[in-house]
Amino acid sequence: MKKIMAFGSFDVLHKGHEHYLKEAKSYGSYLIVVVARDDNILKFKGSKPMHDENYRLKQIKNLKFVDKAILGNKKDILGVIEDHKPDIICLGYDQKTIDKNALINELNKRNLHAKVVRTKPYKEKIYKSSMIKHHFLANLG
Repeated sequence: MKKIMAFGSFDVLHKGHEHYLKEAKSYGSYLIVVVARDDNILKFKGSKPMHDENYRLKQIKNLKFVDKAILGNKKDILGVIEDHKPDIICLGYDQKTIDKNALINELNKRNLHAKVVRTKPYKEKIYKSSMIKHHFLANLG
């Protein structure tokens, strides 16, 4: 069994996220999705998510092609990689909070040997979280 791990905030789950996760699943047979903790989103992105971590986790668990969905580690964001030892780590095309080379270096320091790949975008002019959130908030008033 080849384990794949994908990370994300998934604050407003959309078709772009589904495409990312389906592409991640195509690399193996067992997909583990790590949902970012509220505190880590604030730390890395500078703003709180619209939906709390438990809501976002539930949304990911409802996707039939996801084999396991978990919350990330609050203190050591790479701790889940050590815990689950995936064969492949998939990063979204626009995940700027995770630098691929820095991740590979950190994995090597921890004696972890997962391959790291970036997925391709899916209609990034339409399905981009920041654009969807902006549109949603603009229509609230």
